Amino acid sequence: MISPQPVTDLMWAHWKTRILLSAVELGVFTALAGGPLTAAGLCARTALHPGPSADFLDALVALGLLDRSGDRYAGTPEALEYLDAGKPASYLGAGLLSRSPGLADELVGVLRTGKASHGGRDGRDFYARTYATAQSAGAFQRDMTTLSIGPARALAERFPWHRYRTLVDVGCAEGAVPGWVLRSHPHLTAVGFDLPAARPGFEAYTELLGVAERVEFRPGDFFRDELPRADVVVLGHVLHNWSEPEKLRLLEKAYAALPPGGAVLVHETLIDDERRGNAVGLILSLIMHAEVPGGFDYTGAQGVRWLRQAGFRKTRVEHLDGPESMLVGIR
Repeated sequence: MISPQPVTDLMWAHWKTRILLSAVELGVFTALAGGPLTAAGLCARTALHPGPSADFLDALVALGLLDRSGDRYAGTPEALEYLDAGKPASYLGAGLLSRSPGLADELVGVLRTGKASHGGRDGRDFYARTYATAQSAGAFQRDMTTLSIGPARALAERFPWHRYRTLVDVGCAEGAVPGWVLRSHPHLTAVGFDLPAARPGFEAYTELLGVAERVEFRPGDFFRDELPRADVVVLGHVLHNWSEPEKLRLLEKAYAALPPGGAVLVHETLIDDERRGNAVGLILSLIMHAEVPGGFDYTGAQGVRWLRQAGFRKTRVEHLDGPESMLVGIR
C-alpha cells in the first residue's frame, strides 16, 4: 500500500504550529520558568480553561515542548530558553506571533473559555449546520476522505475480510472505507449509512472507485434509527464526536446490528495510552473541543473498555497507517 502519510503529515503541521502559537500567546512557557506546575496550576497562571487543558498540555508534551512527570508539567530546555518572555535576549515568541498573525486566535479562544468556537449544544447541532447545504456537506465529506483514505486502504489489507460477506459503514461520508475495501475484496457488499445529504457525495465517490454496483446508500440518523445489520460494522472518525455515554450507546447499537461472530471496526486517530506519543490524536481531540461540544478523542485502552461494556467478547487495538489505529470487537 502507498501510504498518504507524507502528504497528511504536512496537513497536521499547520495544526502543530497553531498549538505552538497558542501556548506562546497564553504564556505557558513563561509560567513554567519558575519550575514545574500541575495542570491546575498552569490553568491558574495562564487563564487556560480546565476543559481542554489536558489535551492541550499533553499535545505540547508529544510535540517535545513540555515534559510531564506524574501530574506536573515542565518546559523542555529549548522551550524555556527560547519561549520564556522573561528572557528577552533569546525570546522567539514575539517573532513567531508576528509572522503568523491571527493563526491561533480561534484556538486560543477555545482554550480560554472551554467552549466550542461555533457554538451549539452538541454534535447534533454541528452536523445540522454541516449538512445544511450541498456545498458544506460536500466539503465536509471530502475532509473525511482526507482523514480516512489511509486507514481505509490499510483496513482493506489487514482485516480478515474473507471471513465476512457484508459491511455497513456508519457515518460513511463519501464512502472511503467501503469503497477501498470492496475494490480489494470482490465477494463483499456494503451499505453506507449517513444523513440524507451525504448521498450525492457517497454515490459519486463509490462510482469513481468502480464499486457502485456493490454498495447501497441508506439514509438515517444513527441515534434515532437502528443501524443496518451486517457482518461487520465500521465506525470511522465517528465516536470522537460524542460524549462518553453517547460513544457507549453507539457501540451498543453496533453490537445489536451484528450476528454472533460479527465484528465492529472503530478506526480513529487513537491517542497512545501514555498520552505522550501521538500528537495528532491529541490535536484532533482539541479540534473536537473547538467544533463539537462534548466530543473528545481517546486512548486504545479507553476504547477497549467501552467495547467490553457494550458486550464484545474479544477486543484488540491495531495500528493502521500514520497516526491512525483501529479497535476491533468481536461479538
